[in-house]
This record gives sequence, C-alpha cells and structure tokens, in this order.
Amino acid sequence: MKLRRPTMEDKEAVMEMMAEFEAANSLHDGGFWDADNFDYDSWLTTNLMSEAGLDLPDGWVPAIQLIGFEGGIPVGFLNLRLRLNDYLFNQGGHIGYSVRPSQRGKGVAKEMLQQSIPLASEKNIQPILLTCHEDNPASRAVILANGGVLEDVRDGVERYWIDVEAKNE
Repeated sequence: MKLRRPTMEDKEAVMEMMAEFEAANSLHDGGFWDADNFDYDSWLTTNLMSEAGLDLPDGWVPAIQLIGFEGGIPVGFLNLRLRLNDYLFNQGGHIGYSVRPSQRGKGVAKEMLQQSIPLASEKNIQPILLTCHEDNPASRAVILANGGVLEDVRDGVERYWIDVEAKNE
C-alpha cells in the first residue's frame, strides 16, 4: 500500500471511494467533504491551501490530506494535522483516518498509520496524539499496533501518544 496526496489523475477512483462511504452512511474521519456540494478540483485546491495554512475555516488547523492506495485503488483517507487546537488536543489528535467500507478488516488503517508516522516526524510532530472513541476497538487496535500509549479518556474519547523518537530507536 502507498499513502500519498491525491492528484487530478485519481479523480474517478477517489470519487468512487467517496460514493462508497456515502452509500454506507459511514463516517469518514481523515477525509473531509460536503457530499451535497462537492467539486473534486476545488477539493484538491482546498487540500493544498490547508496544508499551507491558508484560508482555513474557523477552528481548523493546517493539515495534509493523504489517501492510501492499494494497486491503484484508493482504500482509505488519512488527515495529518500539523498542529493541535483545544478541540484536537482533547478529542481529535494529530491524525484522523478512515478505511473504505469494502476494505475494512484487512490491515489498511494499521498500514496507513504506520506510513504516516515518518511524515509526522518530518513535520516535527513529536509525540503524535491519536484518539478513538471507547466503543471503537478496531481503531484502538490500530493505534496500539503502532506504539500508542494510553494517556487518559476524556468524554468517551481515548487519548494515545506515539513517541516517534522511541519508535525509531
């Protein structure tokens, strides 16, 4: 699997993945779009602007939008937030991810998170905060498999830290 930024060449495949999320009425943490008013070209531009920290909506932070591809097929979204605000510190963390409904249970999230850790380190994010809801054992397992250490639980949200330096030793 390859985790990378989406491109114009990915449009049809990414739109199909988005449609699968919508048809399943599935949350898409790590991938953000308005299904009722979506334009792929604008979305790519917004992703670039977000990464540069430009024209961010109130309450948002600079972030890198990534997609996991398996054999050219998009299998999930991952959003790397380049800093934390109060909400992200308590509820959302540095990284949000979601796996395409038809690809769940195949280790996709674990691999996407694993591949995002070096990028987070390159962006001077140390340690990395990850969160999951108490009722999400799959996400908990992904975080633990990537070295997450539980700090606490706040309002039903488990907060884990990955120490990048310790992971690289």
